[in-house]
Amino acid sequence: MRILILEDDPLTALDLQCLVETCGHEVVSLCDTVADAGRHVEDGLDFALLDVDLPDGKSFRLAERLQASHVPFAFVSASLRSEVPALLRDVPFIPKPYQHRMIRDSLAQAGARLAA
Repeated sequence: MRILILEDDPLTALDLQCLVETCGHEVVSLCDTVADAGRHVEDGLDFALLDVDLPDGKSFRLAERLQASHVPFAFVSASLRSEVPALLRDVPFIPKPYQHRMIRDSLAQAGARLAA
């Protein structure tokens, strides 16, 4: 799969990138701001991992754009799940600190949906 990662912490971003690549997927965009990630929504993405709180705001509008473009995604965040708007509450939410297994499971589920 072609994956976008939106994460402002460099160590977490690198960990996510390594994990995604170890699972056999390609990180096509590694972004640290919502604005930067927004420029990649139309890049033929298969999945995205989104932090919620970024230096330029929350990622909820970006999430809505991904949803409208039929790009599946998961939130990976230290924010509270209750902060997620009602429209996005069905989206997978992986709390930080995350376990690698949770990211792998999310990627596997997205891959299975694409294959179906």
